[in-house]
Amino acid sequence: MCMGMNVEEALKAIQREINGAGNSTYRVRVIHGYHGGTRIADGIRDEFGYGREPKVKRITMGQNQGITELILREF
Repeated sequence: MCMGMNVEEALKAIQREINGAGNSTYRVRVIHGYHGGTRIADGIRDEFGYGREPKVKRITMGQNQGITELILREF
């Protein structure tokens, strides 16, 4: 989703996805890459973590270090 974007572009795209997510959406998976994507991963934690975005319940790492998942609701 965020490959080839800078941090600001990626955060705006993620916010659009969160805003457009319906009530049945469980998570937003962000593929940011590993080598250059660590800045985006850090930006995601800073922007959406710590209760700053009410729709995001928690942030988890994906199946590898190049993926971050924003959990919008619990099962």
